[in-house]
Amino acid sequence: MKKNAGTVFVCQECGYQAPKWMGKCPDCGKWDTLVEQVAEKSRQGRATDRFSLIQNDPVPMNSIQLDDDNRMLTGINEFDRVLGGGLVYGSLVLIGGDPGIGKSTLMLQALNGLALSKYRVLYVSGEESVNQISLRSKRLGTSSSELYVVSEVELETIFQMVDRLKPQVLVIDSIQTMFNADLTSPPGSVSQVREAAMRLMIMAKKSNIPTFLVGHVTKEGAIAGPRLLEHMVDTVLYFEGDRNHMFRILRAVKNRFGSTNEIGVFEMKERGLDEVPNPSALFLSEMPENASGSVVTASMEGTRTILVELQSLVASTSFGTPRRTVLGLDHNRVALLAAVLEKKLGMHLMNHDIFMNVAGGVKIDEPAVDLAIAAGIASAFLDRSIPGGTVVMGEIGLTGEIRAISHLETRVSEIIKMGFKRCIVPESNFKRMIIPEGIALIGVKTLGEAMDYLF
Repeated sequence: MKKNAGTVFVCQECGYQAPKWMGKCPDCGKWDTLVEQVAEKSRQGRATDRFSLIQNDPVPMNSIQLDDDNRMLTGINEFDRVLGGGLVYGSLVLIGGDPGIGKSTLMLQALNGLALSKYRVLYVSGEESVNQISLRSKRLGTSSSELYVVSEVELETIFQMVDRLKPQVLVIDSIQTMFNADLTSPPGSVSQVREAAMRLMIMAKKSNIPTFLVGHVTKEGAIAGPRLLEHMVDTVLYFEGDRNHMFRILRAVKNRFGSTNEIGVFEMKERGLDEVPNPSALFLSEMPENASGSVVTASMEGTRTILVELQSLVASTSFGTPRRTVLGLDHNRVALLAAVLEKKLGMHLMNHDIFMNVAGGVKIDEPAVDLAIAAGIASAFLDRSIPGGTVVMGEIGLTGEIRAISHLETRVSEIIKMGFKRCIVPESNFKRMIIPEGIALIGVKTLGEAMDYLF
């Protein structure tokens, strides 16, 4: 590919620049991501821009005064929990998710909650007109006199609106549609996304206005644009779930002001997103009775315990290599536990396909559910159901030992609340805890002991 005068090839994944086209980006390793763009000329005097950060003298840490009320509550408890207890003044929050998952819906509902608390909020859309936003707002019931909406993509115009309106919360939907007239590259390019995010970050820090950036995602599920975007913001949230499924999971993968282990559970309905205050009851509501391959376990998501049902199906294979199809769990972890079952318990699983699913569309990645995965596979292989009212927890080592797990007391409290009567736990945890009333705890040392009790 011949290079034109005054142009440069820019990777659309990481922002790497090269003087000539290459098939593979040497920085991020992605193929066919270098696109020819006009080279941006450096502009003098950018440091004096009115949205640049003001250089202050260093001050002692113990002399900094903070307000007691340093967070805004959106009125959506699940959303506030994931943010770490509310929205921090001057923070920059990036929200990503698949198209149609409900990002704009969540933003409108959160802004409406802030507007009802007498905060002046501004929703800037680069993808919808004001009339289209109004139609969706009426359906969601989010009309408020303090909620301002505008359809605009030019950054300088948006900053002028912020100066005039002086909102207390700002939403940009989406960051890939924003356009800076000083740059010659098209909207959505690395240069435009990086410049827009940087100027919005400086504006948020200087004016103390919390700002939400809605971002598109790629086919791999990552936020489209340079990776620098995730490094610049304070919080990165991902909205997960299938568009055809009624449940949505809001998960924090980066949070400078709170935990990254919290999740928020929502249910998509005709009038928008509804909070699910007790996800365990919802996920277990359709659990079949006396069905082989079905097992209940308790997973910790931040400070919350969620009881979920794992479903397994083991069937003989007609192919040379058996399949391991897994949804909601780590594929490699399931294969590892299947190998432990075969080696330590003599289950001939190499001639069988294994299918596993977490009911409700939840994703679990903690080792405390290992014993439940093994129990589900064994139940499906033996075609024998696990005794009713039983919850299974524990980490499994490669030698078949059951290792201790964290937060067992918190998990057991939720298990009792949901009405379960028996719980299999690691013996090392069992010896150290005080057994509460209303439940029978069984401590096991090895995988064989657990299988003997269950079957």
